Amino acid sequence: MGMTMTQKILARHAGLDHVEAGQLVEGKLDLVLGNDITAPVAITEFDKAGLTQIFDKDKIAIVLDHSAPCKDIKSAQLCAQAREFAKRFSITHFYDVGQMGVEHALIPEKGLAAPGEAIIGADSHTCTYGALGAFSTGVGSTDMAAGMATGMAWFKVPSAIKVTLKGKFQPYVSGKDLMLHLIGMIGVDGALYQSLEFMGEGVASLTMDDRFTVANMAIEAGAKNGIFPVDDVTRAYLAGRVDRPWEAVEPDADAVYEREVVIDLSALEPTVALPHLPSNTRTVQEVAGMPIQQVVIGSCTNGRLDDLRQAAAILKGKKVHNGVRCIVLPATQQIMLDAMAEGLVQIFIEAGAAVSTPTCGPCLGGHMGVLSNGERAVSTTNRNFVGRMGPTDSEIILASPAVAAASAVAGCIADPREV
Repeated sequence: MGMTMTQKILARHAGLDHVEAGQLVEGKLDLVLGNDITAPVAITEFDKAGLTQIFDKDKIAIVLDHSAPCKDIKSAQLCAQAREFAKRFSITHFYDVGQMGVEHALIPEKGLAAPGEAIIGADSHTCTYGALGAFSTGVGSTDMAAGMATGMAWFKVPSAIKVTLKGKFQPYVSGKDLMLHLIGMIGVDGALYQSLEFMGEGVASLTMDDRFTVANMAIEAGAKNGIFPVDDVTRAYLAGRVDRPWEAVEPDADAVYEREVVIDLSALEPTVALPHLPSNTRTVQEVAGMPIQQVVIGSCTNGRLDDLRQAAAILKGKKVHNGVRCIVLPATQQIMLDAMAEGLVQIFIEAGAAVSTPTCGPCLGGHMGVLSNGERAVSTTNRNFVGRMGPTDSEIILASPAVAAASAVAGCIADPREV
């Protein structure tokens, strides 16, 4: 019986020739990740357990991104705890204000994730790095503490869903529309503790930023991870970023999948997810005209350079609708610099948008864009649960950067092909 991509990576890191779905394995880790909310909990457990050493100062990353620059006293205390720990153990990859970015954009940008690697992070969207052909998954802060100390973690080997992609996107359709469409098809628990394994000739037409978006939202379908095969697009992204040896994996011809989902990319429409689940999807045409008060463009899902380019192409020469607040958050400092060099930041500001330093802020209702009672936002983030971005009677509509920008101009949900 053959193995999937995920199963091959887990077998390799567990020192086994073969693993099967449901099997428990202990595997070596290539990276352990935490942020300013989850790392302090892990550090507290690390110290409580009497641990005095970390397994490798070069294979731990702590990124202060959720509430940094700090929004209040509590967030400042959490960041201070993370800083002390990073200094105590001389952690190489510690990113503070001025160097940080949204963690799941920063880690690939810095070359800290590579094909065939096994990565855990105390954040559910750690599954993002599957875009590079890595096995990466979110864990609890206690598991992060153990991982920092031992460089090991226990896994139950997941079964898999094969997602076969055909064709190419039409204009104004992107990876966000693909993933919202898939989640709408299978539901928020449709891939529960399974691996979403993307393949097919359509993969080649996806940009690296599309793939990051898709892998990032695997958890929104309940998946343990999402993963893409390594191709020329992947290799081009890795060139100049990753200087250590890496080894990609391919699924065996006789790999076993729970089921196959086939998606024709050319048939996809701009898609949104209405409150209060990512699976509550509609095409934009079905809900166009729904009024909004805020637009957020950014996050670990859609704050990369291609995302900003898509938004700027629509906002150029236009104005954000009166009564709508449009907030743009480039996901890293480098993305901010690149956006400035390309004139994108100027386009956003001239359109009447606010441009922020990198932060997760509004995605989790933390800062830089919290909603008030009864307000509705179109957001390029990944979750639209009750109370996610504000009071329980506020609403979030998930969308692509193109749809978000078009909606900012129109003052309501709008089709980017018509703005």
